[in-house]
Amino acid sequence: MKKTKFIIAAIVALALIAATAAVGAASYEPGSSEDPIVTKSYVDSQIEALKKSGGSTVVFEPVSVAEGKSLIGGTGTELILRSGGALAIAKGQDGIPDVTQGIDLAGGLAVTKNHLLLIPRDDGRGIYAATDIWVMVKGTYSIK
Repeated sequence: MKKTKFIIAAIVALALIAATAAVGAASYEPGSSEDPIVTKSYVDSQIEALKKSGGSTVVFEPVSVAEGKSLIGGTGTELILRSGGALAIAKGQDGIPDVTQGIDLAGGLAVTKNHLLLIPRDDGRGIYAATDIWVMVKGTYSIK
């Protein structure tokens, strides 16, 4: 008898806890910090809005650079040479970090295809297109 009363009391207590949680969750504004679940279409629209604004990307985007032109990256810009031939542009003793190989590319050195390069500062570093090139770019950049 005592065991049955205990089980019934436990079930009632669990039901009350579940009901209280459901009522509390229902009162939050959808998409707010209390209820952060959003739809895929909302996320897609936000990504599209941020994706590109005047030479700045938040995802890797393919960029074509004509022979003889330079792609200059801003602080934190990531570059991956996908096709063609390119040379590193770097002034002074510091080069462009080739994260894939773990080396510093000094100005004038050939950029290896499919290696991730990171522009550490907004000081004119980038890559020079020795031929027509395609580069995957994430971050701010300009073509000169």
